[in-house]
Amino acid sequence: MDRSEAASIDTSSSLGAGQRLHLLSYNIQAGIDTSHFRDYLTKGWRHVLPSRHRIQNLDRIAQILRGYDLVGLQEVDAGSLRSGFVDMTEYLAHRAGYPYWYRQVNRDIGMIAQNSNGFLSRLAPTRVSKYRLPPGNGRGAMVLEFGEGDDALHVCTLHLALSRRHRRRQLDFIAERLRHAEHVVVMGDLNTSCDTTEFRHFVERNGLREPGCSKPTFPSWRPVRRIDHILVSDSLQVLNARVLDYPFSDHLPVCVELLIPERIHLAA
Repeated sequence: MDRSEAASIDTSSSLGAGQRLHLLSYNIQAGIDTSHFRDYLTKGWRHVLPSRHRIQNLDRIAQILRGYDLVGLQEVDAGSLRSGFVDMTEYLAHRAGYPYWYRQVNRDIGMIAQNSNGFLSRLAPTRVSKYRLPPGNGRGAMVLEFGEGDDALHVCTLHLALSRRHRRRQLDFIAERLRHAEHVVVMGDLNTSCDTTEFRHFVERNGLREPGCSKPTFPSWRPVRRIDHILVSDSLQVLNARVLDYPFSDHLPVCVELLIPERIHLAA
């Protein structure tokens, strides 16, 4: 069941030639389903100990990932005690049928937790770069390139800090890495809303836009804040943008459908 909230997108102009891509970003909270504030207390032990409910929830998440070409995941575990030593990125890739998957461990707490970003793709990237975000407090970003040269599509998935000062530094860091790219997607848990100074500065500096800022994503059971985003450059036409009402985490997933210019060659 898809009880999605659709953003208002202008598609009145001719679509022209190109390839459609479906992208999704989701903070899955290490596979823990949360439907009330009290769950942070009653289910808090799942952040350090394994639970059979976690795999069941991951299977539900895998079901909704199957309709997308590129997926950015935040708060995944790369294989520790709490996940039953299951690499969640790899597990979801297999369950949802993705041939390419990438993980980035940002905070290694040994057997207790392997806090990571993940990325699933149905397309073969030409380059994958992983960055530790300043000031080195366990946050990271991955940039995947599809295609070559000036017409490559750059997709960045990231999870930013809670501190505004640190977020500013992290967004400046990413902006510098993407400054020569023409076709850009930035997606993830930015921990900030669309009206903050650091957010506006980042999108203006990089020529990006957020097509669905009016739809909140957190907390999933009664969303009031938009902190999960998919930002796209002006060269990419947005056909659809939605927040999906799938409360399998304390965040709701966000997705967009893009029309990629014909000159960008994406390898299957």
